[in-house]
Amino acid sequence: MKRTLVAFAVVLGMLWPGAAHAATQADERVMLIGVPGLRWSDLGPDTTPNLWRLAGRSAVGSLSVRTVGRVTCPYDGWLTVSAGVRSAVGYGCGLPPVPEPSGTGAVIPDYGYLHEVAGQRYAGALGEAVRVAGQCTLAIGPGAALALADRSGRVGVYAPSPEQIPSGALTRCRVMAADVDDLIRPYVTGGRLPADGEPLGPQQRAAALRLADAKAGAVLSVLPRETIVLLAGLSDHGGDPHLRVAMMSGENGGRLPGHFLGAASTHRDDITILPDVTATMLSLAGVATPPAVIGVPWQASERRTGGVEAARVELDRADVAGQTIRQAGGVFFTTVAVLQVAFYLAAFLLLRRGRGLTAIRVAAVALASVPVSTYLVNLVGWHRTGTPVLALAGGIVVSALLLAAVALAGPWRRAPLGPLAVVAGVTAAVLAGDLLTGTTLQLNSVMGYSAVVGARYYGLGNIPFALFATSVLLLASTIAHRLTRRGRKGTAVAVVAGLGGFAMILGGWPGVGSDFGGVIAFVPGIAVTAMLIAGKRVSIVKLGALCVAGGVTVMAIAYLDYLRPPGSQTHLGRFVGQVFTGEALEVIGRKFGAMIGTLLNPNLMPVVIAAVAFLVYALLRPEQATAGVLPAAFTHSPALRAGLIGTLISGVVGMLVNDSGAAVLSMALALAVPLTLSVGIRALGAGDPPYDEAGQDPASSSLVSRSN
Repeated sequence: MKRTLVAFAVVLGMLWPGAAHAATQADERVMLIGVPGLRWSDLGPDTTPNLWRLAGRSAVGSLSVRTVGRVTCPYDGWLTVSAGVRSAVGYGCGLPPVPEPSGTGAVIPDYGYLHEVAGQRYAGALGEAVRVAGQCTLAIGPGAALALADRSGRVGVYAPSPEQIPSGALTRCRVMAADVDDLIRPYVTGGRLPADGEPLGPQQRAAALRLADAKAGAVLSVLPRETIVLLAGLSDHGGDPHLRVAMMSGENGGRLPGHFLGAASTHRDDITILPDVTATMLSLAGVATPPAVIGVPWQASERRTGGVEAARVELDRADVAGQTIRQAGGVFFTTVAVLQVAFYLAAFLLLRRGRGLTAIRVAAVALASVPVSTYLVNLVGWHRTGTPVLALAGGIVVSALLLAAVALAGPWRRAPLGPLAVVAGVTAAVLAGDLLTGTTLQLNSVMGYSAVVGARYYGLGNIPFALFATSVLLLASTIAHRLTRRGRKGTAVAVVAGLGGFAMILGGWPGVGSDFGGVIAFVPGIAVTAMLIAGKRVSIVKLGALCVAGGVTVMAIAYLDYLRPPGSQTHLGRFVGQVFTGEALEVIGRKFGAMIGTLLNPNLMPVVIAAVAFLVYALLRPEQATAGVLPAAFTHSPALRAGLIGTLISGVVGMLVNDSGAAVLSMALALAVPLTLSVGIRALGAGDPPYDEAGQDPASSSLVSRSN
């Protein structure tokens, strides 16, 4: 059995995106030049001539420096390179400590603090791997010493500046690093970085850039010709997070110049992460990478840059896009919350009087069209305009209105389920297509993720999962509605299971969706929808068993991912490794804490509370609350009722198993409830009775019993 799994994993390794190693052990000499705070907008042929020339002979990309907190200080950045995993020093965040000389080398003072107090158990992984391999390390400056120190805090050869490098060290040591901190030091007050803001003016920053460029040039001028140079803007500097500079150059770099620089860790051909620096240095130096290192080696992509200036502009625009999304996200979700609450309040007041049905239906479809519009807007280059915030907001509004118009004006408008099918179908198709083409629409989307924030770089995000699961279940229910009316109940159940199962695998497959919690939540939603359409009863016991089945399914996928080589694994496979090493509880605890925190989110919980209150009251008091609109929707389509229940179950389970928590349930409700309401309004207008043929209010029957 084990041999079969291993063989299957090998096949999957060839099929899954990003499975191939980015680089092999090369046995080269490598120099890391860390310039904390460096952005692509800083570079130019006149302002930074040395760095500009380096960029011209390098593969270039963006470096996401996110570690643990919102902002990464230099200490965090260098420590992450040392550990090969995202690390943070805690309250001492600022500049790395100045090492104490020891012979030709140096020792990091109070290094035991990192292991014993800060909890950074992997600190020193890079330096220790090099030492065990019998090679020496050369560090220039405090940050470089921290990155290259072994587990005891000792670095082999140390120089405070390029001018003080010991004779012969540049040819003797294969692994080297230099700390160019001129962009950071002007920000430091009392040894700490400010929590917010950028106190340097343009002239001061220009002066700091000239100093940084000169120091980097001094390092470059003394390196042997065959040295491969990595340059990384390793951290933020106390202000807002940004994407930073990444370059890789060398005499043996092959086709590096003129290409973008990416890594399999991000599944992006122009974005890398800090732990990738560790893996790249070890791989180039011919040193085995420790299993704990989560990064993978940098690689030049197939995509060409079109020249240094064109690359600088494109990479800077990527940072602008990420900044815009990060800054606009709060306003966007506040607006969505206000509109959703206002919609339910207006619907409640108007429906009680039997007025404004058409206006409510139009508003419901328009609101439900907003989520997918946040992805469709990325089909146009809004971040290339002079006013990206306005272009983004305008694009979302226009896309939502166009989709709502198509849903309400097409030949399907006469069918109660017509507009729902259009909006749900477009949402499902857009997200499925995005997953199959590398998730370019979710990246830098207000309902997706951003490399600037660095929580996710590819795959299916938590909010997109909620929208994907909801739209697929609603679309499948619409198809099932037509089939059941033709007496093909078995086919209807198969459609729900087939569409739902395909979407679940797509969302959870490593390298495609890579969504761990989504699979757990999707399985019970699909199963409950199918069972209700088949006329089966759903008990609490069965519901619990379905949740367990979702967990078993995703762990099976994760275990197959774990069987692949460490450099090819996604976070699903690494989680299995954490289960074996006992670290999984720490990860689960951190995610649980994040989930609990979302329950107090002022943008998310009002949507949940308003939607749930509206649903409950509308079902308990249908005539008083909504003039029988929801019962009319469920009478017209029992399959829709099944789909809505499945959606609610997926949303609740997804809220409990994802660190985004309330965001999952709130966005599922934001899409499902308005569309269901639109169906009921049209069903009433079409003359469908609000009650079933037996005269029973369908909303009053128990949909999920507590017994077998």
